Amino acid sequence: MQSPSLYFLLIVLLLQTRVAQSEVRVSSPNGRIDFIFNLSQAAPTYRILFNKKVLVENSTLTLTFQNDDLFGPNLVQQKPTIETIDDTYELVVGKARKVHTVYREAAIPLLERDKAGKSGRQIILWVRVFDDGVAFRYEFPKQANWESYVLTDEHTTFQLPQNPTVRALFLPNFTTSHEGVYTTIPLAKIANDTLMDMPALFEFPNKTYLAITEAALVNYAGMYLVKRNNVLTSQLSPLPNQTAVKVKATLPHQTPWRVMLISDRIGALIESNMLTSLNEPNKIDDISWLKPGKTTFPWWNGNVTPDTTFAPGNNFETQKYYIDFCAANHINYHSVVEYGLHEWYVNDGAGFVPGLNVNAAKAVPGLDMQQVCDYAKSKGVGIRVWVYWSALYPKLEEVFTQYEKWGISGLMVDFMDRDDQEMVNIQNEILRSAARHKLHIQFHGAYKPTGIHRTYPNELTREATLNYETNKWSGLDTPDHDIVFPFTRLLAGPTDMHLGGFRAVPDKQYKIQYTRPLMHGTRCHQLAMYVVLESYLNMVCDYPDAYKGQPGFAFIQQVPTTWDETRVLNAEVGQYITVARRKGTDWFIGSITNSTARELSVKLDFLSDGNYTAELYADAPDVAQHPNHLIQQTQTVGRLEVVSLTLAAGGGQVIRLRKQ
Repeated sequence: MQSPSLYFLLIVLLLQTRVAQSEVRVSSPNGRIDFIFNLSQAAPTYRILFNKKVLVENSTLTLTFQNDDLFGPNLVQQKPTIETIDDTYELVVGKARKVHTVYREAAIPLLERDKAGKSGRQIILWVRVFDDGVAFRYEFPKQANWESYVLTDEHTTFQLPQNPTVRALFLPNFTTSHEGVYTTIPLAKIANDTLMDMPALFEFPNKTYLAITEAALVNYAGMYLVKRNNVLTSQLSPLPNQTAVKVKATLPHQTPWRVMLISDRIGALIESNMLTSLNEPNKIDDISWLKPGKTTFPWWNGNVTPDTTFAPGNNFETQKYYIDFCAANHINYHSVVEYGLHEWYVNDGAGFVPGLNVNAAKAVPGLDMQQVCDYAKSKGVGIRVWVYWSALYPKLEEVFTQYEKWGISGLMVDFMDRDDQEMVNIQNEILRSAARHKLHIQFHGAYKPTGIHRTYPNELTREATLNYETNKWSGLDTPDHDIVFPFTRLLAGPTDMHLGGFRAVPDKQYKIQYTRPLMHGTRCHQLAMYVVLESYLNMVCDYPDAYKGQPGFAFIQQVPTTWDETRVLNAEVGQYITVARRKGTDWFIGSITNSTARELSVKLDFLSDGNYTAELYADAPDVAQHPNHLIQQTQTVGRLEVVSLTLAAGGGQVIRLRKQ
C-alpha cells in the first residue's frame, strides 16, 4: 500500500504534467518575444511577453458558426509540434529584394469533445513567432463529418494592459474607401464598438510598440478591431446584403494570419517583412514583362495641356502630349483616365458609375487605343488605363484580352469600397487574370494590403489611405497627416499617395483648386515622400509644364520604386521620420517632419567602405514664404560621417548617395 505522502506526490506530478501539456510556449529566435498558449475548459487563450514583460494579457480565441454554434469550450489539446524555420526568398517587388527570415512555428491541434467523450471537429492553431512579431491563424483541415462551414463571428481578442496610446483610422461602417484622418487617443477613451481599421498602432508607456494587422487575406472577410469590455476584438466584414454571415467555406480552409508587429524601436515595424513572409511564394511563372516604375495621372492635375493646335480631350493628340513628356523624362507609364468627367471607355452611366451599356474594352469615339499604345511603344513608354471595377469584373477575360491585344501594360481598378469575402475573392481573381494577360494592377477605393504582392507581384500598389487626391476638394492631406500614416497604414505595405504636386503654397494662401491643385508643406517634403513611401508604382501626377525647368524634378526622375534594402534611420511617431532605401550600390534618403521645424542628425554608418557622392535637396531659408524653394548641394561623404538635416515646418530633405 502506498503512503499518503507518495500518493500526494503522484497527484502533484500528474497535475504538473497536465499543465505542461496544455501550455505551449513559443519564443522568438532572439528570445525577446514569447507567445504562451493555454487551454481552459471555457476557451483557448494566449498571452505575449516582450522582454519578459506582459504585452498582451490572457486573450481568448473562439469562433461562432451558424446557429450560435460556438467553437471554444470543451476542447482537447492534441500533441503540438514546434520547429524552427530558416527561410530565404526574393521579392519581385518590395522594400527589400532578398529576405532572410527565421521564426519558430507551432501547430496546436484542438479537438472538440462532447460530454460522452465523443470527438467532434478539429481546428489547428498555427503560430509563428519572429524577432519582430507574432502571427497566428486558424486552419480547418479536411476531416470526416465536417465538409463546410458558415462563420458568423471570429472572436480573436487582444487584451492590452497599460492603456496604450492608439493611432488608428476610425470608420462608420464596412463600406469604405479606407481614406480618412487618423485618430490619436488612449485606448481607455475609445468608445465601445468603434470600428477601427488596420493596421492600428499601440504605443505603450515604456516606448514599446505593437501594431495589429493581418496577412494573406485570401477567401475570407477583411478584419477590423472593436473595443468591448475594454478588450479589443476582431470584427469581420459581412457578406453583402445582410449582417450575420461573414465567411462561407468548404474544407480544407484557413483564415488569414492575425499579425502583431512588436518592437521597442518604431523603425523596426516599418522595416519588417513579416507580412510577405506569411504569404505564399510568387505564383507568376514568367515575370519578364513586369516593370515597376512611375506613371503620369492627368486626372489629378485636371488634364492640363498647353496652348494647342488641337482640341484637348479623349483623343490621340492629348495622349501624345503626355507620352512625349514621359519619353523625355524617364517616366515609365502614361495613364489614360478621363476627360471632362467622362471615362476613356464607352459608358452610359453618370458620375463614372457603369451604366447598362458600359464597355470597358471599347474606347470612346475619337480615341484610338491601338494608335495610342503603338505610339507609346515606339517611344519606350507603357500605357495604363483607369477602370471602375464593376465595369471590368463581369467581363474580366474579355476586357483583359482586348487590353493585351492593344498592348496595355496595366490598370487602376477603382471604387471597390468593400473587403467582404466576395470582394476579397474578386480582387484576387483580378490579379490572377491580369497576370495571365501580362497586366499590372493598382487598386483604388480598396482595403489595406496584406503582403499578397509576394504571391502576385503584378499588384504594384494600392490606395487605402487619405492621399493628395483630396487636395482637389478638401486639403486635408497636410504634413501632420503625412507623418502619421508611415506608422499606421504604411506598416501594411505599398501605399499610393498621388505624389508629384509641384505647387506648394503657405497655409494662409492655400485654397481648393480642382485643376492645378495646390500643396501643403514644402517641395522638399514632397520629394522626400518618394523615399518615405513604399510603392512600386509612384505617380508623377502634375502636368508636364509644371515640372519644366523646376528644381527637384531631376530627383523624381532618378528615384526608383523598388528596393534592395530599407532602413529607418530615425523616427518619432507623429513627429518625423528618416528612411534610407538602397538600389544596387546607390542609397536614397528621405526625411519629413510635421508642422514643426527641426534639426536631425543622420549617421551614415550603414554605408559600405569608400566614398560616396551625396546630392542633397534641402528646404531653402525662405520656404515659409516660398515653399517651392530648395537648396541643392553636392559633397563627398563616407560611412563615418554624420549628416545634419535642417527641416522647415512641413518640410523635408532628400539625399542621393552614389558610390564613387
